[in-house]
Amino acid sequence: MEFDLHPDLEPLKFLLGTWEGAGVGGYPTIENFNFGQEITFGHNGKPFLIYSSRSWLIEPDGTLGRPLATETGYWRPRPDHRVEVTLAHPTGIVEIYVGNVAFSRVELHTDVVARTESAKEVTGGHRLYGLIGEDLGWAYDMAAVGNKLQSHLSAQLKRVA
Repeated sequence: MEFDLHPDLEPLKFLLGTWEGAGVGGYPTIENFNFGQEITFGHNGKPFLIYSSRSWLIEPDGTLGRPLATETGYWRPRPDHRVEVTLAHPTGIVEIYVGNVAFSRVELHTDVVARTESAKEVTGGHRLYGLIGEDLGWAYDMAAVGNKLQSHLSAQLKRVA
C-alpha cells in the first residue's frame, strides 16, 4: 500500500528508499574491517520515518562474511529543522539522538544511551548522514568501553529502491 508523504517529512525525504553499499570500520578495541550494508528509510503516512539497517563482514577476498550489526528505529522531524531519532539494537543498547537537518545533510548526537546489564558499554555517539552526489554517505563516531568519542564506521551507499 502506498501512502502520501506527511508534510512534516519534507526535509527528510531525500533519505527515503533502500540504500546498499560498503564501508570501513575500526576502533581501538578491534581490528579494522570492511563491511557491506543495507539501510531502508520508509514511511506509513505519519510524521516519522521508519528506519532499519543491517550489515555484514566483507572478507579480505571480497566475499560476504558473517552478519554484523543491525538496528531499527524512527526518525521524527521537529520544528526549526530539528530531528529526533530513536534506535534499538538487539545487543541490548537503545539510543536517542537529537540533531539538525540542513538541505540533504543530517547531523545527530546522542541525548541518551541506555543499555542492558549484558550490553557493551557505549556512552555516546555522533552520526552524520548526507548525499554525496546521488549516493548516501554516513559516518558514526562512538564513545565506548572507556574510549572517548572517535571514528568507528563510515560507508557510501547507492539507492537501490
